[in-house]
Amino acid sequence: QVQLVESGGGLVQAGGSLRLSCAASGLTFSRAIMGWFRQAPGKERDFVATIIRSGGSEYYADSVMGRFTISRDNAKNTVYLQMNSLKPEDTAVYYCAALVSFGSSWYVRPDEYAYWGQGTQVTVSS
Repeated sequence: QVQLVESGGGLVQAGGSLRLSCAASGLTFSRAIMGWFRQAPGKERDFVATIIRSGGSEYYADSVMGRFTISRDNAKNTVYLQMNSLKPEDTAVYYCAALVSFGSSWYVRPDEYAYWGQGTQVTVSS
């Protein structure tokens, strides 16, 4: 059974930083493409960032480019999202997601991911 467990969310002032973690189990982590998504109240779930299996390349939504960094530690079965220069509009529930694929595309749609965590709340105050 695949489990993804996020942690690290919380309340932070604008301009501050948070680091989210997502611990994975029940899958061969090194074969999984990992992604972060977020969902604000009343809005759709949006793509934030994704990282390839080896961790050597990442892709970001325009809204977080230059502020957020996705990384992974395959030895720890964990993916991270370092969030800097946070803005009130970054407030959302953040979800990590996984898919096992040998493709070479960037996967940015929620329906492309097979496994999801329960989410962690990030609130940025102005």
